[in-house]
Amino acid sequence: MTASPVEVNTVLVPVDGSDESVRAIEYAVAIAEKYDARVHALYVLGEEMTRAVETGAVEEDDVVVETESFIDSARDVADDAGVELSNSIALGFSTMRKLQHPGSAVLDCADEIDADFLVIPREPLSGEPGEVLEKAAEYVLLYASQPVLSV
Repeated sequence: MTASPVEVNTVLVPVDGSDESVRAIEYAVAIAEKYDARVHALYVLGEEMTRAVETGAVEEDDVVVETESFIDSARDVADDAGVELSNSIALGFSTMRKLQHPGSAVLDCADEIDADFLVIPREPLSGEPGEVLEKAAEYVLLYASQPVLSV
């Protein structure tokens, strides 16, 4: 019995603006290039920003503007490789949904976009408020139904 080749159409890469996220984008683009696939970058917002959005202290449009420069950099990497890149933003936490956290946001997005492969940054536990994905990698590795590369 021969193994069937892996088919990858969409690579999901959760990002949070960290240096580790930049590296994950590079890996996701390389995988997408190899499989003639597209990349979807999911910008996951941290707890502090999520609370600000949910309480109305920060407008959602302002969050989009704030994340655009990082996504533009990701798009440049993808364009250089001839890979299509789409993006979205997710709240990594919720004051209204008890089970909402960065790992579940990543897996929910993977299901929504029908991702075939995930590349997740594995960040050091530094406690910096912007580094949202540092705890999500383990959760995603445990519960994803798709192949996952942790970088």
